[in-house]
Amino acid sequence: MTTTQAPPAEPKKPYRASPLKQFLAFVRNTWRGLTSMRTALVLLFLLALAALPGALLPQRKLNPPKTDAYITAHGWWGSLLDRLQFFDVYSSVWFSAIYLLLMVSLVGCLVPRSIDYFKAMRAKPVITPRNLARMPHHHRALVDRSADDVLKFAHTRLSGWRRVEREEADGARTLSAERGFLRETGNLVFHFSMLGLIVFFALGKLVGYDGQVIVQADGKQQFCNSGIYAYDSFNAGLRVDGTSLDPFCLKVDDFTARYTASGQADYYHSSIQYQSGDDLKTGTWRPYDLEVNSPLRTVGDRVYLLNHGFTPKFTVTFPDGQVRSVATQWRPVDTMTYLSEGATKIDQPGITDPLQRRTRQLAITGLFAPTAFLGHGNVLTSSNPALNKPAVAVDVLRGDLGLDSGKPQSIFEIDQSLVEDGRLKKVARQNLDIGQHITLDDGTQIRFDGVQQWVALQVSHDPTQVYVLGFAIAMLLGLGGSLLVKRRRVWLRVTSGAEGTGGTVVEVAGLARTDQAGYGEEFHRISEQLVSGKKGD
Repeated sequence: MTTTQAPPAEPKKPYRASPLKQFLAFVRNTWRGLTSMRTALVLLFLLALAALPGALLPQRKLNPPKTDAYITAHGWWGSLLDRLQFFDVYSSVWFSAIYLLLMVSLVGCLVPRSIDYFKAMRAKPVITPRNLARMPHHHRALVDRSADDVLKFAHTRLSGWRRVEREEADGARTLSAERGFLRETGNLVFHFSMLGLIVFFALGKLVGYDGQVIVQADGKQQFCNSGIYAYDSFNAGLRVDGTSLDPFCLKVDDFTARYTASGQADYYHSSIQYQSGDDLKTGTWRPYDLEVNSPLRTVGDRVYLLNHGFTPKFTVTFPDGQVRSVATQWRPVDTMTYLSEGATKIDQPGITDPLQRRTRQLAITGLFAPTAFLGHGNVLTSSNPALNKPAVAVDVLRGDLGLDSGKPQSIFEIDQSLVEDGRLKKVARQNLDIGQHITLDDGTQIRFDGVQQWVALQVSHDPTQVYVLGFAIAMLLGLGGSLLVKRRRVWLRVTSGAEGTGGTVVEVAGLARTDQAGYGEEFHRISEQLVSGKKGD
């Protein structure tokens, strides 16, 4: 008899999920990782780390010339940082990505935690454990009071605790109490406030703006917040087009500065007048004392005093007898002594031919020293920022200033390419005190008449600042609650004494849910009071 061997069974193929299920599993795991509290903390640390270049490196929006000078001075390294957006940190792709991921992570963390919090808040305290002697804190005593008296006093003593009374199967009566639930409340308040701070900070960047402007401190020049053209520089939010700015006007009457003996600024004050609201219709000017830490607040905007500088005044007498008085702001190049540089540009009057006019334009360039003294080589410099001995060292250039070229120019300097091309030539150089003059080869006379002061103001509009402040305060309160409030539990079991002993057996146990430090003394005090039936002092 022959037997046939059954063919071997085919091995089972390993299970392989479909591409759709694999994709869904990847999305689910990614979402779980992103919305974990650990990821939120990592992103918060990365956000703080990413903000460091914004504090350590010059930013293009705040100071374009300084940024360009930094890039030029550092060669390929500066160019690499520029390509990586290190000079536009807060609008860079990588900073925005961290910002958005942190916001998504916080939302993903807080939603399930809030649900669990409200469930726990509505739930009753946990059932009294069977073996209270195993708890970290335990006390047992036999008292001669009834169980009703013990529990009644316990409810009075533990008022303010979340508590519930239960009866066990063997007839024992228990009381479960817990306190410190505000710890989790403070934790949620802190994280929700952080989320609100991030959201409203981002909204502020959308609808806010700030601009800088230089205004003469002579009570004559007015600045009106009527459009971006009135500013020297303007940084607008993504939703701001500059056509609906809050209308107000101001003028600066004077500027006062005090300095220490070493030349450090001690006090800046500027008397200004402003109009807003109905005052614009009636022409009413309201006075205000503007200081560094005391901005003007009007129609939702804030006006800050940033800096100051000097405006040398010159009187130019041309060969035909015509006289022109000119005053142009010069910028400080040394913030310790306020040695300043600038360029005062003048068109000779009475010349109608464009070609001839472009050969007769004048530029007074050089240095201004508020407290002048001559250094090595008779080079003018300043020893103090106060106006003690004002003087100028000027180079006078004549020719084509490029004013008719249609290209924008800085008021503080001339176009050096015109000097290199020979279209603008230096015709005189001299140091001048107030009242002194210089005479050019064609008879033109330039007299240094004195100096005025200007102030640099910043106008900031951020309708979300109140909300940002509120959320910042809420963050501190929530953090304080989560750190200072301690979660703890107390259980009380009351049973009748054994036959022949009488009395009532009182068993008290305690557990600190968070920090154990200090709870031992509190538990000892509570247990002694529950056993004795007397409140402490």
